Amino acid sequence: MNVPGILPFARLLLEKALDEGDTALDCTVGNGHDTAFLARMVGENGHVLGFDIQAAAIEKTRARLRDEQLENRVTLFQQSHEHAAAQLSATNAQRLKAAIFNLGYLPGGDKTIVTRPESTISAVQSLLELMQPGGIVVLVIYHGHREGQREKEELLSFAARIDQRYAHVLTYQFINQANHPPFILALEKR
Repeated sequence: MNVPGILPFARLLLEKALDEGDTALDCTVGNGHDTAFLARMVGENGHVLGFDIQAAAIEKTRARLRDEQLENRVTLFQQSHEHAAAQLSATNAQRLKAAIFNLGYLPGGDKTIVTRPESTISAVQSLLELMQPGGIVVLVIYHGHREGQREKEELLSFAARIDQRYAHVLTYQFINQANHPPFILALEKR
């Protein structure tokens, strides 16, 4: 579901945080759109790490990167985003400025395979610890299904408890649309 305004705003937040040569993470590569966007943003001297538990998502992303000649800027991992921090080398961690999550299920994929709040919260916590000041974690939350609703509630509860001296936390959402439109939860490291 591509709701006008949500995904462009997510990318605007990422653009503001990233510079040429930075490290960025796509924690749910899906069909590779955000992975390719991040690879363009970090440039030839930056690097993107991409994660997904589904082989189909990794293959679709790999094909997109190959088509756009961006594969040398990205390393893909077929594993949960909760392992993202462990995959960052010391050099990449020092340049970590942005991470994006598109939560829910793979568009056009198996809707029984969904992101889980436990692994998402674990990933966000570990990435915020490594993130440089001014860096941002952007979560696009799709909550139009039961597991998505649970993930939304747990993430909002987690984010509301983050000390304001540690990170700025904001939501960006439509309030006049039906059918549970996706929204953004963004955490900017201070």
